[in-house]
Amino acid sequence: MEIQIDPHTLARALERGTNEAEIEDVIRNGSPIPAKRSRQGKAKVYPFKQERHGKYYEQKRVEVIYTIEWSIIVTVTVYVFYGKWG
Repeated sequence: MEIQIDPHTLARALERGTNEAEIEDVIRNGSPIPAKRSRQGKAKVYPFKQERHGKYYEQKRVEVIYTIEWSIIVTVTVYVFYGKWG
């Protein structure tokens, strides 16, 4: 399925510490997560092992919220969380 990354999503991605390649990877290979208002979501944990805003984090979790319009996946937003998941 084609993936269309909305400009809003890409802007938030860059602010929050992810990028277009990770967004596409999450949609294609991530695990499903709950989403509201007939939207869908997927998440994936990546190794991070660096500092962000002065604090060291082992991993980051990228969550992408999207809709499917016709046969195109259209992103709504992206969230990035930092920490460690087991």
